[in-house]
Amino acid sequence: MQQTRAGQPPERLPKSWVQRIVVTGRRRTMAERVRAFTGTVTAGFRALAAGGALDGSLWQALEAAMLALGRLRRPGGRLRNALFVLFIGLALTSVPACDPGPTPTPTARTVGVILNEPEAFDGYTLFNQRFTNRVSLQQGDAVGRTIYLIDNQGREVHRWELGVGTLFAKLLENGNLLTLADTDQGRRVLEVDRNGNILSDCTQGSPHHDFLKMPNGNVLLLSRQYKTPEGAIAAGANPEFIGPDGLVAPHIVEARITGPASCEIVWEWSAWDHLIQDFDSSKANYGVVAEHPELIDLNFYLSEVADSSFPSDWIHSNGIDYNPELDQVMLSPSNFSEVWIIDHSTTRAEAAGHSGGNSGKGGDLLYRWGNPRAYRAGTLDDQQLFWPHNPQWIPPGRPGAGNILIFNNGIRVWEFPRDYSSVDEIVPPVDGANYRLDPGVAYAPAEPVWTYTAATPSDFFAPYISGTQRLPNGNTLICDGVHGTIFEVTPAGKTVWKYVNPTTSSGPLRQGEPVPTEQLRSGREVPANQVYRAYRYAPDYPGLQGLELTPGEPIELDSTFSPTRMENGAAS
Repeated sequence: MQQTRAGQPPERLPKSWVQRIVVTGRRRTMAERVRAFTGTVTAGFRALAAGGALDGSLWQALEAAMLALGRLRRPGGRLRNALFVLFIGLALTSVPACDPGPTPTPTARTVGVILNEPEAFDGYTLFNQRFTNRVSLQQGDAVGRTIYLIDNQGREVHRWELGVGTLFAKLLENGNLLTLADTDQGRRVLEVDRNGNILSDCTQGSPHHDFLKMPNGNVLLLSRQYKTPEGAIAAGANPEFIGPDGLVAPHIVEARITGPASCEIVWEWSAWDHLIQDFDSSKANYGVVAEHPELIDLNFYLSEVADSSFPSDWIHSNGIDYNPELDQVMLSPSNFSEVWIIDHSTTRAEAAGHSGGNSGKGGDLLYRWGNPRAYRAGTLDDQQLFWPHNPQWIPPGRPGAGNILIFNNGIRVWEFPRDYSSVDEIVPPVDGANYRLDPGVAYAPAEPVWTYTAATPSDFFAPYISGTQRLPNGNTLICDGVHGTIFEVTPAGKTVWKYVNPTTSSGPLRQGEPVPTEQLRSGREVPANQVYRAYRYAPDYPGLQGLELTPGEPIELDSTFSPTRMENGAAS
């Protein structure tokens, strides 16, 4: 029986519920019939009470009476008939589930399209519910298994049904999806066709968080490399902050697809090859950190992360991007609160060293920005990024092309709490294949060229996951992944489109229904509609050609009225 929700008129009781009572009552003895009847009615009333359609005190009285009736060994016909009339009468007069009237229209939209202004960029938005490590996770759960494509009115135009949970997906120019999936064999990068059929299945190293398809058809993966406690200490780490799991650092892998279920590494870069430390003078990488911004301070942040939930995840990178014009790779080491750029034109051997490639610097950092404390070129007051996600070069042909766009989460750091998020655009000091840096100072720029925050900054706060995208008309798409909210802002900071993900592991929500929470295995309660990342595609995007884009219904249930306005953000 379908349960109802508190505060909403429940639906009509299904016929099968009544039929079970009648059929049960015909074929058994009197006592058996009464007991069967009471059990069935009790179950029905219990469901109504759980759904909020039956007052709690009335339910308790009905339950007690039904239990008493069920214990009668020789109920007489008159008693049976009287009780039957009593309980059916109570059901008809007290339970609104029998009211066939329509569900009233909610007074405010809570999911789906909340706002759609003419200034919004017309296109199709790709998203899915984020696959999370939930307490309630059961085999067969639908979390992240469906990828949705919607128009600006929130109507579904296509969906991909996958047999595995996914973190997020990207629509390729060939019309296929590239996605990071959670499987029994761990996380894998899958390419699937328009019907959800797997075309390639690739894993190398330990893929996580981000991936992309390169112009040459290869896949670039963000992976990890582990060091034992002994290995980390041998590299110069302070043993006071090294736990039993050792340390893990970023490992970027370029893999060529060699078959439907195979791929091979053709290029790689590891942070372990580009370290410096000033703790242990007996190690080869000992040096003056401030004199080597191209290297990574092994002991930076170790004391802070030692007390965190993941003490081995010292750098915690979560995003990558590739610039084919520069042949460079960008990543976001969130725990360092920076973005890094490295040279991809190197050979595998050069990438492990300090010379070679277009830059002449091998695999050393070409550029870093966001937290000059990480290379001893500033103080806490100079820090501008706070656990960032989804760094990207703005593509050619879009306003700000060549600039870097970053989702600046604003997560609390140990010394300096920041309780709001922003989207920041910076102009990197490109100098050929390198980046300008004056000795003794931090990398430019001194501040972003454009920033979006909410009018009240704390109203927009997504302390983890999330992403952003510069659109062809100059607007910026923002995914507040924590709250499952995707919105679009103009360069002036005006919000012109807003969508709240209506999907949860229990299915789509009803319009007007508040978004529920779910518990992670860590014990944290989070919104049940989280979205790791979302993308908007123009109608003429090559990957949409040949795809049937006839609008269907909105994903949420009971979507029957027009969206209302919301408060606009502020931009500078």
